[in-house]
Amino acid sequence: MLDWNGPAEQPLIQGFQPKLDEGDAAVLTNEQLAEGLVSLGGISGGGSRMEAADAMLSELDVCADLAEFGSFGRVRVDEKTMINCRADLNQLVPFKYDWAWQKYLDACANHWMPQEVNMTADIALWKSGELVEDEERIIKRSLGFFSTADSLVANNLVLAIYRQITNPECRQYLLRQSFEEAIHTHAYQYVIESLGIDEGEVFNMYHEVPSVARKAAWGLHYTSGLSDPNFCTGTPENDRKLLLNLIAYYCVLEGLFFYCGFAQILSMGRRNRMTGTAEQFQYILRDESMHLNFGIDMINQIKVENPSLWDDDMKEQSACLILQGMALEVQYARDTMPRGILGMNAEIMEEYLKFIANRRLQQIGLSGEFAGVQNPFPWMSEIMDLNKEKNFFETRVTEYQTGGSLQWD
Repeated sequence: MLDWNGPAEQPLIQGFQPKLDEGDAAVLTNEQLAEGLVSLGGISGGGSRMEAADAMLSELDVCADLAEFGSFGRVRVDEKTMINCRADLNQLVPFKYDWAWQKYLDACANHWMPQEVNMTADIALWKSGELVEDEERIIKRSLGFFSTADSLVANNLVLAIYRQITNPECRQYLLRQSFEEAIHTHAYQYVIESLGIDEGEVFNMYHEVPSVARKAAWGLHYTSGLSDPNFCTGTPENDRKLLLNLIAYYCVLEGLFFYCGFAQILSMGRRNRMTGTAEQFQYILRDESMHLNFGIDMINQIKVENPSLWDDDMKEQSACLILQGMALEVQYARDTMPRGILGMNAEIMEEYLKFIANRRLQQIGLSGEFAGVQNPFPWMSEIMDLNKEKNFFETRVTEYQTGGSLQWD
């Protein structure tokens, strides 16, 4: 609905005065809008095209066209909901979820670009032949899966999630996240190009390598229904589908599927090998950690606002999703590490993934599945600290301002 905040003696469109409602907000009526459009006629100059433009304007039904934005009038905080909201989505404020806006600001402050990372040492090491076969396998597998996974996440955000989340401050973060997924894909391409790796081999890996293909197919399964243009929430069945999609993508695809590759590449960087590639992955991990935290907050808020969705059946389905993801990632670990390397092996990685799976279950209010498991890689938690850290790849010191913005030496 059009609102006008100017003084009453200055009409929005010459020729009529806005009508004030009980809240002293100026709300335009169809009649007033029609009067205003009539007053736009008679513009000097122009020919038949100007006449055609005037004729089309005379047929404009502003109120009908704006009706798709939801209820008329200024939005109140208590009208905002995470899904199925009927309030105007174009009115960003007042905020209901301050945490969503803060996460958006933090993400903007963490901006980085792949070309800022020096790849000279990586190129020299890759071409030297000093890397063993298992190290090369890990790098190629990571680039192959991650390049596909970030594309899947971006498609899911743009084609499915964004349309169904009916809160503007959350949508603002989703837009930022979509941009970050593009940066991540750019980073993988930059590494591939810098090292001279066969692009077709890497980008088509999800068609050619079973452990990568399984994870990609699993993610696509939970996008297919929601990306249908005719899908919309508002029924218990579809609301549940959306909630499962969010859990699949945030808790599993971004919250589990990335962690084997992250640990492998970052462990390589800690040993002063492929430090540029590892630095790119460090920044990607930092972004993905923020995506994960945002997604979990969004999932839990939907549960609070729609308690009927979070029944025993939904809890079991959600737990099953996370455990499926953990099993697929264990298979990927065994494929990428047939032998011990970088201070880790498939058995240690399985322990780590069980630890991560327990964390994801607990973060959405479910009990852990694996008793007694510990984090064998405590240094991974240190990497995700956004306050201040020394870059352990010995390339430069990375400082974070409030909100996590980067300052370069």
